[in-house]
Amino acid sequence: MLMIGLAGLELSAAERTWLTSPGVSGVLLFARNFASREQVSALIESIREVAGEDFLVAVDQEGGPVQRFRDGFTRLPALASVGEVYDRRPKEAIRLAEEHAWVMASEMRAIGVDFSFAPVVDLARGNAAIGLRAFHADPTAAAELGQAYVRGMHLGGMAAVLKHFPGHGSVEVDTHKAEAIDPRSLDVIRRNDLYPFAECIEARVEAVMMAHVIYPAVDPQPAGFSKVWIQQILRQELGFKGAVISDDISMAAAGAAGGVAARVHAHLDAGCDLVLACFPDVVDEAIAAVQGRAAAAPERLAALRGALGATWEGLTDNPQRDRFIARITALDAEEGNA
Repeated sequence: MLMIGLAGLELSAAERTWLTSPGVSGVLLFARNFASREQVSALIESIREVAGEDFLVAVDQEGGPVQRFRDGFTRLPALASVGEVYDRRPKEAIRLAEEHAWVMASEMRAIGVDFSFAPVVDLARGNAAIGLRAFHADPTAAAELGQAYVRGMHLGGMAAVLKHFPGHGSVEVDTHKAEAIDPRSLDVIRRNDLYPFAECIEARVEAVMMAHVIYPAVDPQPAGFSKVWIQQILRQELGFKGAVISDDISMAAAGAAGGVAARVHAHLDAGCDLVLACFPDVVDEAIAAVQGRAAAAPERLAALRGALGATWEGLTDNPQRDRFIARITALDAEEGNA
């Protein structure tokens, strides 16, 4: 039910207790948990020693401005740079999206991370938090590139997580800092922001992350608290059968539900399978809030576990990987010369 954040580079005694608490299904790692590839690999190994092999380990390794693990890993360009190629050479951009995803996924699997919260399929329409993280402003382009990214993640042995449903890109406010309201009608959202999600769901994605955005023409609650968005639109209309994941409950826009426990309950009541408690100072209260709650469908969480991946040594001795890295890292140079 919960994915929690850890404070630093090694497990504390309190965190070891958290990992075995009922209702805790995984951890989400951040830059604060990373010093080197060797250190983070040891941290992941210690997490599994405490919590077991089925425990989920995740990260935000999108590329560009959001890449938690950097030194020792490929510096991934922002997805927007792939979208820029799409405008000139769409077939090449689709290939680059798939290769970007494979490089990211294979590197994360090689150190024991199950999945990254990727790809971002929000539209690039000016949101302060999304920015270069989105492929494109056009729904068709975002959908095609998103589908390619999902394929690449799957080839790398990793589950895909679409975010932020039903679309965070067309509202200006950053939900980390304030409440965000998108007043558009459901029909307009369907034709625009929802389209890439619908198309990528057809590519058999394993999970969807909800936006903390309020769409008052559809429901007065933020999407992650909304049975309309989760049960009626995502599950019934779009036929999605995978895991539904909240965005971080510490974000300002999640405050519509009240305190930490209320936020956890609101997400679970609406139909979220996993709730993110990313900051250690909210974890104790979040754990207390899930006691006695029914667990998520085990098959949905099992689908998020990574497939058997290459060792780091095996991965780096791969000429195809070298070619992929050369092509995707050239995007940053190409952007600089544009």
